[in-house]
Amino acid sequence: MGGPSEREYREKVNKIREKLNKRARNIRKDFAEIEKLKVEALKKSEEIRRSAEKDIEKIEKNMIKSKDLAPESKKRLRSEIIVLRNEVREQHAELKMQISKTLIPA
Repeated sequence: MGGPSEREYREKVNKIREKLNKRARNIRKDFAEIEKLKVEALKKSEEIRRSAEKDIEKIEKNMIKSKDLAPESKKRLRSEIIVLRNEVREQHAELKMQISKTLIPA
């Protein structure tokens, strides 16, 4: 009868269970790190947006105060500023969406 005993089988089962639990913990840690990185990426994206909008406002104020610029130049610059503001918003929205879609199954 020299086959494995019930105890030996239980030990094997327990080793498999321990291995499974260890891998599951590692995966949970990985997901926690991914979530942390996503939050950091969202913060950076928001900071970039705020910084760009602040810089645009400064340019706009200086442009309005400027007496050297012709009205046509101010009008063209305002149009470019509007385009730039829209680009900033679109890029921010795009980044935000890309970050939030990370690891969501399709």
